[in-house]
Order: sequence, then C-alpha cells, then structure tokens
Amino acid sequence: MQSFMQIGLLDLPWWGYVIITLIMTHMTVASVTIFLHRHQTHHALQLHSIVSHFFRFWLWLTTGTITKEWVAIHRKHHAKCETSEDPHSPQIFGFGTVLFKGAKLYRMEARNTATLEKYGHGTPDDWLERNLYSKHDMLGIGIMLAIDLVFFGLIGFIVWGVQMLWIPFFAAGVINGIGHYWGYRNFASNDTSTNIFPWGILIEGEESHNNHHAYVTYAELSNKWWEFDIGWMYIRILELLVWPLFVRQHLKYILIRLGLFVTN
Repeated sequence: MQSFMQIGLLDLPWWGYVIITLIMTHMTVASVTIFLHRHQTHHALQLHSIVSHFFRFWLWLTTGTITKEWVAIHRKHHAKCETSEDPHSPQIFGFGTVLFKGAKLYRMEARNTATLEKYGHGTPDDWLERNLYSKHDMLGIGIMLAIDLVFFGLIGFIVWGVQMLWIPFFAAGVINGIGHYWGYRNFASNDTSTNIFPWGILIEGEESHNNHHAYVTYAELSNKWWEFDIGWMYIRILELLVWPLFVRQHLKYILIRLGLFVTN
C-alpha cells in the first residue's frame, strides 16, 4: 500500500514522467489554440461536435477554463488592443506584469460581467455547460489531480502542478506579453503584435502572433514558407483523415502567400 501511494499504478523512469507530462500539456495547448482560439473566438474553422466536446472536456479537466470567459476576454483584446480597455496589453500594464501575472489579469477581467455579455456571445450554452463545465469549473482540475496521483503516486503532484501552470504562463504570459513586446513582424498591423518564433511547436502556432492579428479569421497562423504552425498541421490531419472540418480560406491571404499581393 505504501509503495502504491508513492509510485502509483505506473512506475516510470524520470524521463517517462517528463514525456507523459509534455504529451498532456501539448494536448491542452491544442485544445486552447484549435477550440478556444481559432474555432470559438474567431470562427476560423468549424469543428465536428465530437471533436469540439472532447476539447471542452479536456480543458475542463486540465485548466478549469470557462469557454465564454476565455472567448470574451480574447475578443475584447482584439477590439480594444493596446488601449486602456485591453485586458492584458504589456503596453498598458507593463511587460513584467503581463508575463508573470497574466493569469491574474485574466481572472480580473473574467469578473467583468459587461465584457462577458458583450463579447461572449455564441459560446456553448448546453446542459453540460450550464450544469457542469461552468458551474463546477474547479471540479475538473480536482479530478485531474486524483488521476495523476493514482497513476503517478506522489510525483503526480508535480505532474499536476506543471499542467496547472502551463497555460497561465505560456498563453496568458508568453503570448500576451512577449507577443506584444518582442519579436519580428510580417504585417504592419495597428498594434504592437509580434511573431515570437517562426516555428510554432511549443505553443502550437500561437508564436506567430503578428500574423494572427493581421488576419484574425484565418485558421493557419504561419505565413512565410519558413514558418511552421503545428496547430494547423493537426487541423489538416483532422480534416483529411478523421473529421469533416470546414476551414475558411481567404483569397487575399492566399494571394499574399503566393507573392501576388503586396502589403505595406
């Protein structure tokens, strides 16, 4: 019994725990970028209901994120970008504040009912959302902790802790902070958005933040031939092999990529 409490059902080498943790956090980032960001917030693609619900369930289990809150806050960010009403602009709050306290800024804005009502339209409002995902948003991460402890023993606390910190740091901190402070720009958008890194693997394409601000309703976040958006790769795999996803293409963006349209 003591051995089970210490190591759980799986007795893995240290690198095994690292790999499993990275796989789970990667799934969480995929859920954020594909479901919350590209699908729910900007309607850049449509998702099969089964895929959509899997993402909702996984986010509830690993982040406790309420879809309406996330969507509303991000839409307001685009509508009020770099102004005093922007929920998390480093130009307003300071780079360090957004990078390290981005989750706090998110929670503050999530309490703004006016933001939720104005910008949170069109998000899930079914029985499960009303009676489980939104009503008991902390229950999911509690269940995730129990699962981690059962499978990994005491190390499960560390695995769970990494899961809980991953999105608040990389999404609320890195993307909202560095993505409006440092990097390169492909487009002269009316904000300070930047591309942090050309290969979007760790944050699954969200690194190309300037590309996104220039074309918010385009599902692919990479733009140049040397840029890579692994989130888009996953969408294409789902579209071609698994589920009928309908990705909205924009002629102007395609012409830009082909070099047939010149931007300033």
